[in-house]
Amino acid sequence: MAGSYERISYLVVFTETSAFKDTYGGAIGTVAAECQLLKPDVPSDSVVIFSHPIGGGAYLPLVGQLAKMGVHTIYCNPRYRGNDTALIMERAAMDLGACVRNAKDRLGYKKVYLGGWSGGGSLSMFYQAEAQDPRVTHTPAGDPYDLTAAGFIPADGVMLLAAHLSRNLTLTEWMDPSIEDESRPFDRDPAWNLYAPDGPKPPYSDTFVAQYRQRQIDRNRRITAWVKDELAALKAQGLESHERCFTVQGTMADPRWLDPLVDPNERRPNHCMLGDPFVVNDGPVGLARFTTLRSWLSQWSYDDSQADGLKCAARIACPMLVIENGADDACTPSHAARLMAAAQGCTIEHRTIAGANHYYFGQPEHCRQAAETVRDWITAQE
Repeated sequence: MAGSYERISYLVVFTETSAFKDTYGGAIGTVAAECQLLKPDVPSDSVVIFSHPIGGGAYLPLVGQLAKMGVHTIYCNPRYRGNDTALIMERAAMDLGACVRNAKDRLGYKKVYLGGWSGGGSLSMFYQAEAQDPRVTHTPAGDPYDLTAAGFIPADGVMLLAAHLSRNLTLTEWMDPSIEDESRPFDRDPAWNLYAPDGPKPPYSDTFVAQYRQRQIDRNRRITAWVKDELAALKAQGLESHERCFTVQGTMADPRWLDPLVDPNERRPNHCMLGDPFVVNDGPVGLARFTTLRSWLSQWSYDDSQADGLKCAARIACPMLVIENGADDACTPSHAARLMAAAQGCTIEHRTIAGANHYYFGQPEHCRQAAETVRDWITAQE
């Protein structure tokens, strides 16, 4: 039977030194992570902490359902809540680290499990990798940001819940490779334009998909090369802290969304978690639509992001729960499979919620199944 819980809002505040400000408003040098504790009536020594690079998931169905089932739950919004234009993954990991420490030192929880929902999966693994195997002293842009001195507390387990590979790898798989010149993004090669009237039509052959994937990687790398040149030019002028903002068109052109036989599951064709992929491909909600030089390197660069989910998974050793949604219209089966293959130091329990969409929207029974799986897994760890 579902129980009641109290939703408690609080801030985790800390200071840091930075050469420039990358979030709007607030005191310079002061970081405030907005958090919510969903505290059930029943006491517990353990808590699940959810965090996503741009936050915003405190009212997702799974988060509330866990609290109703007696699982103490925290949702931690990093400093970039709702806006990833200038997001730096290293700073998002620092915010999560402050929340973990607060949960232990102030709230008194003895065990912390990371709830890596969707894009929070790679953030959780990045944090855990830096807690267990600290390496990062600079952002990919070369700006000093020392996570090795942060004293991150390793979590007692990581959960990958409908999680994709990471922001850099997922963006690359969604990029439109028919764009060959970023200065003319709407001049597209119809041979690779999935949405062109005379473009390729499903079903797509394995050969076509392989060539398409390579062209997506090539496009990401071309943007990265331009970004590095721009940063170098600024620094050569003595403009060490200056930035350049830019847009990236065509970021929802994954063959999966048109051909359900590519990385198959129970999802419906011509649809993705953001709606009609043809519209999203150039719409304002597409990944990386508005970004900056430093942010591109930190969260979107195929080769340079230090929050690459596969690389981080290979560095961690802890219990791991992987929940895959059977009709996920964002994170398809190969993502879970590749993450589990990379996490060789982890003991892994894997479950699939048949028929579940990415968010469990309109699916209370599927959400309940997922929450029960999380609850039972945490109980087994105690």
